[in-house]
Amino acid sequence: QVQLVESGGGLVQEGGSLELSCKASGLTFSRYAMAWFRQPPGKEREIVSTLAWNGRRNYYSESVKGRFTISRDNANNTIYLQMNSLKVEDTAVYYCAADRRPYGLGLRRDDFGSWGQGTHVIVST
Repeated sequence: QVQLVESGGGLVQEGGSLELSCKASGLTFSRYAMAWFRQPPGKEREIVSTLAWNGRRNYYSESVKGRFTISRDNANNTIYLQMNSLKVEDTAVYYCAADRRPYGLGLRRDDFGSWGQGTHVIVST
């Protein structure tokens, strides 16, 4: 069974930076596209960023483009989300997710079927 454990969330000042991590197990990590989603308070879950299985293709939502960077470390079965220039609107529970099938490009939101428990990010003024 795929297991995903997020960490790195916390309270940060507006304009600051934070790096989230997601440790994966139960899959051949290097073969799977990964993604970060988030759910702001009172809002629906939304996609933040995706990364193809080989790390050569990525996607960012317009709201985070230029501020966030997704990356992966296959040796440690870990995906990261480096968040810079944080805004109050970035406040949310952040989740990582794994593609349902191997060798995906991570371009289809509905392809992601395994989820972590989430980590809270609060951006204050």
